[in-house]
Amino acid sequence: MLRFMARLAVALALLAGFGTPARADVFADILSRGTVRIAVFQDVPPFGSPNAKRELEGFDIDMANMVAKAMGVKLELVPVTAANRIPYLLTNMVDINIALMSITPERAKQIMFSAPYVNTSLAVYGPKNLKVTSAAELGSNKVAAAKGTTEEVELTTLNPQASILRMEDNAAAVQAYLSGQSQLWAGNSLIVIELAKKNPTVEFDRKFVIRRAPGHMAVKMGEHALLRWLDSFVFFNTMNGELDKLHRKWLGIAMDPLPSL
Repeated sequence: MLRFMARLAVALALLAGFGTPARADVFADILSRGTVRIAVFQDVPPFGSPNAKRELEGFDIDMANMVAKAMGVKLELVPVTAANRIPYLLTNMVDINIALMSITPERAKQIMFSAPYVNTSLAVYGPKNLKVTSAAELGSNKVAAAKGTTEEVELTTLNPQASILRMEDNAAAVQAYLSGQSQLWAGNSLIVIELAKKNPTVEFDRKFVIRRAPGHMAVKMGEHALLRWLDSFVFFNTMNGELDKLHRKWLGIAMDPLPSL
């Protein structure tokens, strides 16, 4: 069904553009070459990380495979960091971003976001005995965060004087907290579940929520045919229960109703 929808969308897009100057269409290119290049994390379990066989696995990896299968094309996974997700889209190194990303007005100036496919929140975590209940109370405590993430940007906005230890990627930010370089860590509410399991001697007590942050797929600005197909994909797999299965498999929770875009 989704393969038919994909080809129909391309046909309609071509008809709509008849008589106007030709332009590149990423969706048409994907179907023509038979491969889709999707950006994913390789350091953010349970969304994307290596398994014992050094193969990437996780929620977003399964999502990428589902997208490729529905399009009827081969999948090329492209590992990215939080900081280079958008540059990879802008420079045509990938076709779609499925490395867990939330919407901000600044990002929306550069790329377009699909309907949300997973519900998360961003928060600051630390040891139980550290009394911090808001960004204003951070004081001299260092907060480790990956550069280019929403949590890093939002914390800076909430408290410009905050001592934020900006690391190159998520793995480095987590390691900074685990090693004691920082007193706190800012990250995703679903990622912290996996971190707590793997580090039972480390406390990940939630200090305060930065904001709710549903995850979206993203494409280059102007790629409306591809974006519309991804929206249809999210809707279709929400209705048939496949996204709920992913939530239960990787997050251990049922899929909550997600806000519309």
